Amino acid sequence: MTLSVAILAHSTNPRGGVVHALELAEALTALGHHAVVHAPDPAGRGFFRTTRCGTVGVPARPVPREAGLRSLVEARVANYVAFFSRPGVPRFDLYHAQDGISGNALADLRDRGRIGGYLYTVHHIDVFGDPAIEALQMRAIRSADRVLCVSRLWRDVLAQDHGIDAAIVGNGVDRHRFTPASTAADADWRGRLGLTGGPVFLSVGGVEARKNSVRLLDAFLALRRDLPDAQLVVAGGASLLDHSPEMLAFEARIAAGSITTGPGGTVIRTGPLPDAAMPALYRLADALVFPSLREGFGLAVVEAMACGTPAIVPAIAPFTEHLEPGDAEWVDPLDSGSIARAMRAVLEPRRAEALRAAGLARAAGFGWESCAARHVAEYTRFPSTARSLVPCLK
Repeated sequence: MTLSVAILAHSTNPRGGVVHALELAEALTALGHHAVVHAPDPAGRGFFRTTRCGTVGVPARPVPREAGLRSLVEARVANYVAFFSRPGVPRFDLYHAQDGISGNALADLRDRGRIGGYLYTVHHIDVFGDPAIEALQMRAIRSADRVLCVSRLWRDVLAQDHGIDAAIVGNGVDRHRFTPASTAADADWRGRLGLTGGPVFLSVGGVEARKNSVRLLDAFLALRRDLPDAQLVVAGGASLLDHSPEMLAFEARIAAGSITTGPGGTVIRTGPLPDAAMPALYRLADALVFPSLREGFGLAVVEAMACGTPAIVPAIAPFTEHLEPGDAEWVDPLDSGSIARAMRAVLEPRRAEALRAAGLARAAGFGWESCAARHVAEYTRFPSTARSLVPCLK
């Protein structure tokens, strides 16, 4: 049975949920299904990388940041509803939201009789500090006809706090792209970033409170007292959210320490990068430092492991679900001293080699083809599946 699936993301930028949507669609396409990823595309540039699946940039107007997040969310929901309400727009067997924006749009479309129902994947539940936005997020989840999630952590949160029975579909890593084999891109990015030969630590996701960026920086600055040639690369940062409080604290610490920034500096913030750059950045790093406080799964960790790069991760779920004790260097994410000690530990050659071997073995168990197969199982059950609710346990 061939399925046609519209997968909806919140943007065309390289964020975890968008990466998941594209990789899933490519794996479904490889299995012979028709999967098309949609996302609002105000700049008209398309997705952040070329794809092996269908994609659609949904027409959208730019929304000024000063208009606020709620205005942005409402505008993007309206963009989606307008697009799928147009005469002649292609129809799909299934509609699958990956976030609150697309979930609210599909809820509206179902309520208007434009679609029969929709699935929603919870990657994580965000804390926005705005009750109206958080209510929209929960409306998208609660209104879904079937809820999926990427880890046991969020399955349990959904069941215990919201009475929703979600199926775990997991995540994967493309081991054709993320590999320990060096390429010409490695030397190119070494030059672009101005890496000077000292230890290199990589952070992925930009500067955000959720990514624990300030504690990570504190740990790095403590380490530099003994290793003054160490460099920290902070990659990525494309986000619809306002992260200015964490950004201000991060920049204040840099200013207080008279830390050089930019290519060749002590701290190098890249901003959004081409997707093709990421395998090279992982390989150039002595370790990925990822003490995140809230993740759905932590794709960057598995990507780093697939590149043979040791990973420093928090000893909390969801990491403790899919990694074994010897796979990574574990830390208390609330203790910058713990993070600094881990950064020092991964530089010890014997420890680094053990982590590389364990990480490669662990990453080999995460394939998008098996993730796609779990989705197909849910998709084929979906037409006859009513909303999945369990008694609230809270």
